[in-house]
Amino acid sequence: MALGLPSVLPNPHPAIGELVRTRQPTFSFGFMPPKTEQGERQLWQAIRELEPLRPSFVSITYGAGGSTRDTTVAVTERVANETTLLPMAHLTAVNHSVAELRHVIGRLAGAGVSNVLAVRGDPPGDPTGEWIPHPEGVHYAEDLVRLIRRSGDFSVGVAAFPYRHPRSPDVATDTDYFVRKCRAGAEFAITQMFFDADDYLRLRDRVAAAGCDTPIVAGVMPVTRIGTIERSEQLSGAPFPVALAARFERVADDPEAVRRLGIEQTSEMCQRLLDEGVPGIHFITFNRSTATREIWQNLRVGAAT
Repeated sequence: MALGLPSVLPNPHPAIGELVRTRQPTFSFGFMPPKTEQGERQLWQAIRELEPLRPSFVSITYGAGGSTRDTTVAVTERVANETTLLPMAHLTAVNHSVAELRHVIGRLAGAGVSNVLAVRGDPPGDPTGEWIPHPEGVHYAEDLVRLIRRSGDFSVGVAAFPYRHPRSPDVATDTDYFVRKCRAGAEFAITQMFFDADDYLRLRDRVAAAGCDTPIVAGVMPVTRIGTIERSEQLSGAPFPVALAARFERVADDPEAVRRLGIEQTSEMCQRLLDEGVPGIHFITFNRSTATREIWQNLRVGAAT
């Protein structure tokens, strides 16, 4: 499949749901709100270095328990006002009343941000702990989707889990939860990170079998350090593939070799996904640009040969 740069869009605030359906494949980048001044400098360096690649959109995540709410909104506003990029804000329900959620939604709308990823979120401090809804909040991601859609002209996305959500008892239940989010008004989805293309393809197949045609963008992140493997289950909710872990284990004592393998493996996986017709690829950057630019270049070279 040819890899082309997204064309210049006449609408300054296009709906990502429409982009994902009509301008496939989309390419996008995910950033995290900074916690320190140094982190802020690193974030904006990454944004400026990736901006020339003309991604379809960029996302700004939301800290656990809403801990970075104001920073997330501020970064999203700045991206909207000071760059050529199309921003999408994450919004989670944890520790927020409906009134607080409406305030955040209104602030985003005031900044011209019309794309939101609705995520219920994990409990602060312990992602695997018991999830307790705010007494004046919403209980499920599908409720948050409805709230956002009722609040204005927003294009709403949701999370998808190639393995399954850690709180879902089984794959069938997880698929049902996903379809309910889509029927509540979600126009597109972005997966949690995964490291095996077959995990994504199985997710796509079972969602289609359930009668749901919501486009699912693949969320990917290269392993550039051996420690990423150890954290991957917490980050993605899925066990790291055994065969791939063995490949990394063979070069574990060579940090540069680990990084090269991570770039190579992610590039190969992305190319397979493109060949399989994935509607988009979303690069999880951790506010660094180098690995993402290398994979992007590998895909361009692959498309040209």
